[in-house]
Amino acid sequence: MYKKKKRSWVKHLDFIILDMIAAELALFIGVYIKFHSVIFLDRFEWYNLYQSLAKILPFIDLTGVLFTETYTGILRRTKYQEITSTVWHSLINFLGVLLYMYANQTSYYYSRFALGAFGVAMIVVTYIVRVFWKRIIRRRKLLDVNKTSMVVVAESTTVDHCLSEIAHSPYTEFKVEGVVVVDKDMTGQEIQGIPVVANADSLFEYLRTNVVDEIFLDGNTRASEESLAGRLVEQGLTVHMSLIHTNNLMPNRIMETYGDYVVLTTSMHIANNRQAFLKRLMDICGAIVGLVLAFIAFVIFAPVIKLQSPGPVFFTQTRIGKNGRRFKFYKFRTMYIDAEERKKELMSQNEMKGNMFKMENDPRVTPIGHFLRKYSIDELPQFWNVLIGEMSLVGTRPPLEEEYENYALHHKARLSIKPGLTGMWQVSGRSDIKDFEQVVALDTEYISNWSLGLDIKIIFKTIAVVFGGKGSK
Repeated sequence: MYKKKKRSWVKHLDFIILDMIAAELALFIGVYIKFHSVIFLDRFEWYNLYQSLAKILPFIDLTGVLFTETYTGILRRTKYQEITSTVWHSLINFLGVLLYMYANQTSYYYSRFALGAFGVAMIVVTYIVRVFWKRIIRRRKLLDVNKTSMVVVAESTTVDHCLSEIAHSPYTEFKVEGVVVVDKDMTGQEIQGIPVVANADSLFEYLRTNVVDEIFLDGNTRASEESLAGRLVEQGLTVHMSLIHTNNLMPNRIMETYGDYVVLTTSMHIANNRQAFLKRLMDICGAIVGLVLAFIAFVIFAPVIKLQSPGPVFFTQTRIGKNGRRFKFYKFRTMYIDAEERKKELMSQNEMKGNMFKMENDPRVTPIGHFLRKYSIDELPQFWNVLIGEMSLVGTRPPLEEEYENYALHHKARLSIKPGLTGMWQVSGRSDIKDFEQVVALDTEYISNWSLGLDIKIIFKTIAVVFGGKGSK
């Protein structure tokens, strides 16, 4: 699933919030310098007016943002250019404050000295906060933190121009990890410092075995691009096409710009920023509640787990997340310590057809483990994975490393979103599903039809399944 790039003021929501905080802090400083008192804590001359101003100030700041372009190119501005921008932003805010006082006919009662100190402090504090936050953002972008992984597919005649346009800006939300030259075998070479990772024949094998989120296609014919894009989208990848002319590529598509290219972006599902924000907010809120339950479960069950099978309370395992990323996966331990070694002996009794292992009455499970699994209590520590963003409340279950290594190319489509605590498989009678291809079909159906409403529906169904004791066997 692909999230559209942030647009307009939403892109700089962090700076907007920080500027609001800086303006509030400046008002507190101005009042303290004049009256040696703190707004909302002390009573001083006309304190109620300053309290009202403190309450309305964030709305004045936001109104100024909506009517100015103060954040345009903010990350690219130098410290000296930022001074000019900060003074302009603070002046707009100060004029807004004067209009507020004039509309309420209260300007006479405010201290001119306090307002002057507020204006100067707003410039200084806002400037310091902006410079500090930009330094953090730039450092994170240079470290490629949270950037998606992109591979460029182009021909030898166009690849240099393509990479020069989209691969080297530190302010993008993606990082070009490799390039594929389709008309020559240049594998192993570098172009502008970026490795050539495959050719036309080895492209799909590379995508199957490596972490790739997005593909940028720069072909010379519409037909070849659309044919390749269709195959890539089926694997759960997001595809950006250099736009020439297209006709009925996919139902999910948007136009975007990368460098001087106008591209058509297509994916199995495209989420807007509001949807992505609400899904993440739901994850955080759910994770906080879940971790409280996990703590209660720990207090109750940890002694029993250690009594029945000496060893750690928690089971930690490397799982495969979005588009092949590896992360540490946490559960309450429900098996004996030697469970992984004994799994090889039990593979002949695997009830699943395909790249998963499931066995009813698994002898590796402890007595308390059966109870924890029945009511899915063993899954509660994964709320920590949800809180830190490695998982989501609803998604697809993350496979084991050995399972992932045996994936066919179309299986990787189920990894195009963050793995989840629950999903379509869990609420569709997972104990009765024995074919991995059915699991993949359910997961891809979820991704293609994703909505916040569907997530909420799955969560309520999961609660019903858990309380009905229909958890994992």
